Amino acid sequence: MNSFLDRRLSPTPLAAILSGCALPTLLLVACRSEPELPKSTPPASQSGQPAPASTSAPVARDPAAKATSKPDPGRDGEWEDLFDGRTLAGWRVTDFAGKGEVRVDNGKIILGMGVMTGITRTNPIPKMNYEVSLEAMRVDGSDFFCALTFPVNDDPCTLIVGGWGGGLVGLSSLDGMDAANNETTKYMSFENGRWYRIRLRVKPTTIEAWIDDEKLVDVVTKDRKISIRWEVEESRPFGIATWSTTGALRNIRVREL
Repeated sequence: MNSFLDRRLSPTPLAAILSGCALPTLLLVACRSEPELPKSTPPASQSGQPAPASTSAPVARDPAAKATSKPDPGRDGEWEDLFDGRTLAGWRVTDFAGKGEVRVDNGKIILGMGVMTGITRTNPIPKMNYEVSLEAMRVDGSDFFCALTFPVNDDPCTLIVGGWGGGLVGLSSLDGMDAANNETTKYMSFENGRWYRIRLRVKPTTIEAWIDDEKLVDVVTKDRKISIRWEVEESRPFGIATWSTTGALRNIRVREL
């Protein structure tokens, strides 16, 4: 990740701070267009490397996203909404130093650009045998727009989406190695202004994660040390954060397996 903290904390570049059901067939799904979110000025590159040609883009209108983002519950538990679309009930603004503004805007949680900005769940969350689903967007900036910290029994872990200058995906940390330095490290291109569907599944011996329909994480966790980097300690037990980036979140759900 292009950040001062990663250069300071690690000998190698890091990815991030941690580098419905079916409707009756006679009904029609009414989709509404998304308004554009305000742009903000992207930060200068903190690593001295050239910044991307464009670090902001108008928010994409994605009328089909809400209709397609909810996975089929199948035989598992019912999905529980963790965001009511109007308030931060059940959440608090994470107490990160240098945090940006957090607000609810037209059915979305906006995490404003700061050093690190996030929200932390205050209501109970499952610790094992559960699945999380949400949609996230990088509105402005060029680093991670979703650092999802979650419990694995009593141990915390973080899924990084879009770190290390914008493209890294992985778990921080496994056996002390963060998202840029373990077997979960993957790279993909993320567009500013586009919604991405993120799904995470935690089971007794595995952690799996998908972005849209692509499985990017599938790791055996038996006899592994699972942890987080100290910078996201305030996200425990369950939280979502951005780094030097304005992000947007919606349709945050959880179900037990």
